[in-house]
Amino acid sequence: MLERQEKTALAVLICVVGIVLAVHLLFDAVGRPLVAAPYSEEVPDGAFVLLEGRIEEIRKTSTGGHRILTVNGTAVFLPQDVAARLELDKNASVALYGVVQTYRGEREVVVASAADIQVLK
Repeated sequence: MLERQEKTALAVLICVVGIVLAVHLLFDAVGRPLVAAPYSEEVPDGAFVLLEGRIEEIRKTSTGGHRILTVNGTAVFLPQDVAARLELDKNASVALYGVVQTYRGEREVVVASAADIQVLK
């Protein structure tokens, strides 16, 4: 059986875990727009950005099943696990969140999750 202090510590630990989980779920639901910067050429590598626009091109990479979109002239990299969960069409309007990186001298936005892409109507 647990002692009084151990019961108190366990109760505090359960409360802290509950609070952290609630904050995580809340941030996941509404937090991205609060921390994402609008995409521009001046945004540095590693920045979390919001890119909105029309899909101009969709192509598959030669290996790995990844996809590369062109949205408003900007390359957007979709890893295989993200690309497999999405149905995207050319000329669709999208809003997406991702991290800016430079790959082989070209800037691109890397999307980490299918939830980070929303097709706009």
